[in-house]
Amino acid sequence: MTPDGDKRARRATLLPYGKQWLDEDDMAAVRAVLESDYITQGPAIERFERKVADYVGAKYAVAFANGTAALHGACFAAGIGPGDEVITTPITFLASSNCVLYMGGRPVFADIDPRTYNLDPDRAAERITPATKAIIPVDLAGQPAEMDRIVMLARDRGLVVIHDAAHSLGASYGGRKVGTLGDMTMFSFHPVKHITTGEGGMIVTDYEEYYRKLILFRNHGMTRDPDMLQSFDGPWYYEMHALGFNYRMTDIQAALGHSQMDKLDKFIARRREIASAYNAAFSEMDGLVTPWQHPSAESSWHLYILRWDLPKFHADRRAIFEALRERNIGVNVHYIPVYRQPYYRSIGYSGIVCTNAESYYASSMSLPIFPRMTDGDVQDVIDAVRDVWERFVRQ
Repeated sequence: MTPDGDKRARRATLLPYGKQWLDEDDMAAVRAVLESDYITQGPAIERFERKVADYVGAKYAVAFANGTAALHGACFAAGIGPGDEVITTPITFLASSNCVLYMGGRPVFADIDPRTYNLDPDRAAERITPATKAIIPVDLAGQPAEMDRIVMLARDRGLVVIHDAAHSLGASYGGRKVGTLGDMTMFSFHPVKHITTGEGGMIVTDYEEYYRKLILFRNHGMTRDPDMLQSFDGPWYYEMHALGFNYRMTDIQAALGHSQMDKLDKFIARRREIASAYNAAFSEMDGLVTPWQHPSAESSWHLYILRWDLPKFHADRRAIFEALRERNIGVNVHYIPVYRQPYYRSIGYSGIVCTNAESYYASSMSLPIFPRMTDGDVQDVIDAVRDVWERFVRQ
């Protein structure tokens, strides 16, 4: 037994909650670009965009420097501006609502479903006003939101659906791949996501109007498209048609993403294996709540979120968190309700409380899950959770 009475030895190094997996094919793809004539905006961008669009079944794809920039672009394409309200979930990363603020709009937070932890369509319906312009559902942890109900709600009210699928590339809902369920869908390629480009994001859509606006927005609002030019002074000529940003992805990033896409299904299959192992181990431990999966959804398991029924434990969530970290298990919490942030409180959100979101935040914890985890790593997590569970339940 270890000095504090635990049954199993601790890991020697920290196991993070997420991590990229790069191989020689990825390195070769990047080297090929570095040895080519293009390292910024070249042919690798379109190849990557086409590969993602084909994978999810979308007509168009536009790559961005990161997922936040992609959401900003989607808000621009949707025409969100001052006075517009956009409904979203408070249990998400800051970008899901910040993108609305960037356009001068106002995020409106609706509570989450207590089972899926995603935006509750019924609560979203209650928050619609004449000022509502769009809904941004978020696929927390890789489980798709109830997109059939959300899209129906949006269609009935004339709203745009910007699907934040940063966590759910490769997931499906109702037998359809995530990517064609909303008007625009955002994917993120941060290193902890399903594939990585280092930093990067993408919007996929079936609507040409959105596609053209997204292309314009990511490149300073500038175009050389002959069909859009109001004048023409010569082959060098370009025009700025909107206040855009430099949100371009590079060919270096795109080449990496294109190579990573070849391994996406393998990565997701491994994530599902790990989630199944966790479910089998933790479902037998009283006081632990394993993730519930909507019958229409097939998660891609970006995160594995374990809930702790704290009244059954002689400890608070922080003590449990720190006990797991002491065992070098890189647990995390996803996420703090956005309206709790000091900036949001300073602009009028101090009185907001979403009951289900608060309950979720108080008891949730993300465990390590990424494709390069070995079976030994998975067992280390299970053993550590069991040790901590036994320690705090039996005190």
